[in-house]
Amino acid sequence: MANLNSNSTTSLKDKLNFRSYKTSQDIEVPKKIIDQIIGQEEAVETVKKAAKQRRNVLLIGEPGIGKSMLAKGMAELLPPEELQDILVYPNIEDNHNPLIGAMPIGEGKKVVMNHKIKAKGQEEKKNMFMMIIITFILVIGFILQQFLAAIIAAGIVFLAIQQMKPRTSIMVPKLLVNNENNKTAPFVDATGAHAGALLGDVRHDPYQSGGLGTPAHERVEAGMIHRANKGVLYVDEIGTMQMKTQQELLTAMQEKKYSITGQSETSSGAMVRSQAVPCDFVLVASGNLQVLEGMHIALRSRIRGYGYEVFMKDSMPDTQDNRDKLVQFVAQEVEKDGRIPHFSKKAIAEIIKEAQRRSGKKDSLTLKLRDLGGLVRAAGDIAKGENAEFVTIKHVLSAKKLARTLEQQIADRYIVQRKDYSVFKTEGTEVGRVNGLAIIGDRSGIVLPIAAEAAPSQSKEEGKIIATGKLGEIALEAVQNVSALIKKNTGTNISNYDIHIQFLQSYEGVEGDSASVSVATSVISALENIPIDQSLALTGSLSVRGDVLPVGGVTGKIEAAAESGIKTVLIPKSNMDDVMIEERYKNKIKIIPVETLSDVLEHALVGKEKESIIVKMRKITEIVPKGILHNPTTN
Repeated sequence: MANLNSNSTTSLKDKLNFRSYKTSQDIEVPKKIIDQIIGQEEAVETVKKAAKQRRNVLLIGEPGIGKSMLAKGMAELLPPEELQDILVYPNIEDNHNPLIGAMPIGEGKKVVMNHKIKAKGQEEKKNMFMMIIITFILVIGFILQQFLAAIIAAGIVFLAIQQMKPRTSIMVPKLLVNNENNKTAPFVDATGAHAGALLGDVRHDPYQSGGLGTPAHERVEAGMIHRANKGVLYVDEIGTMQMKTQQELLTAMQEKKYSITGQSETSSGAMVRSQAVPCDFVLVASGNLQVLEGMHIALRSRIRGYGYEVFMKDSMPDTQDNRDKLVQFVAQEVEKDGRIPHFSKKAIAEIIKEAQRRSGKKDSLTLKLRDLGGLVRAAGDIAKGENAEFVTIKHVLSAKKLARTLEQQIADRYIVQRKDYSVFKTEGTEVGRVNGLAIIGDRSGIVLPIAAEAAPSQSKEEGKIIATGKLGEIALEAVQNVSALIKKNTGTNISNYDIHIQFLQSYEGVEGDSASVSVATSVISALENIPIDQSLALTGSLSVRGDVLPVGGVTGKIEAAAESGIKTVLIPKSNMDDVMIEERYKNKIKIIPVETLSDVLEHALVGKEKESIIVKMRKITEIVPKGILHNPTTN
């Protein structure tokens, strides 16, 4: 079956095979790792070019989207015939400077074995000579009737002979890097490695005095950069690596060889430094955008100048071809795991539906496939526990509860606790209090109650907006902008008031501006003394003109509201196509799209008094110039 990830043309027959399959067992899984990567076509093409020319690559993107798979796939593309075995030899002239030798793959082990055979022959000759001497002494001892003295003398001679010939004279080299069994170029994952493991080390020798110590060359240990010679060295979250280590890594990349010495200054190994050891590797570094801040400038420049930087996608368009790729993904996960049953067609359809939900965007499928793979394995485990032949849709739905993220478990617990302690209300009305909605982690929603109170200003100059609740920088700026928005869109002068805004029990903190609509609603309610419907929750960002802008995570927010017993939720109209709530919530909650702050107040406020403020707002906004464009905020 043709691979749907490659740029090669997929035949009509192949497409029909993907449409007509019955279970994931009918789907052929590509053999090469590079062909198993889903939805990252541009990154795959870049890596193929980099492998052909042996270029370094920096992969930037969210966790779980295929960065490590790309690195492994690159190793498969490098020519394995260039691999070498590396030996370290004793240096008779300078014991602290072991010698390095490279030879064709598979030859290193033979060389060591030949030296050991010769050394064994020498050892046998030495032992035979020792036995002759001891026997001679025992005979003399018997003759002189001094048996005990003879035994003591024999022991002394034995130890003396042991010291007669230094061990280093045997000249048995150590196999430092053995590639004998490697069919492809090495792939070495150096993520989180300390300096000794990455750059090589010389073990400490507690028996270094008196000639009984271990020879220096036997204490030399190869680093990951040396084992990756002629292959790929992969470092995830490279910006967390110590700056000194990054500098040494850069040196190794430039010189393509690196001497091994003890990494601890207090160790005897610090006195030993080998000859330069080959380390001609291709570096594949990765991380998210923040990791660039901790990355050595010169190291990044080296990658950029002699390789490629790739910004990977976290979603792909929701097309039939891309859905077929997810069918392949499920088949791959089952085959890789090896312990779970294959998936039925309906079960795979539910996995694809979850990929739509987790994308958080309309007409998109998530590419955070590591998390999605967790759902596949959880469903497989449930089916395996029931001795089912195939994984069914029932198993997938059960797995969605079992495989909840920590954030979702925390969110569910918050919802129960806050309902028990009446932190938020789901019925009645109240002035200045609104049920906002927020996201924990990537997609887990919670209800975030917000309360506002207007009090006479304590300042002679103007009032202040005072917000509490561990607000982040963006959230704090959004709250401060509410005052200007209210002045412009309601005509209310708030300079005589101090506005107190509280995000109730937001111990985990608040960031982003998706609470702008909720804050504005609670403040206007407090200023105008108009109650808010407590069976309603809302989310959305606001422009200074009062337009409701799209936000992220609407599906998780709506489901959290439904789980909390809230009956209605207001969301930005531009987010309506992003809503993909589960079936069990569809009859529990009503979703109302809104475009302006006036729309929000019309649904959120309760009582006849709301009409006057809404009419006033609409009159003001009609004369506001509409030439200013605003960038949507998604958070």
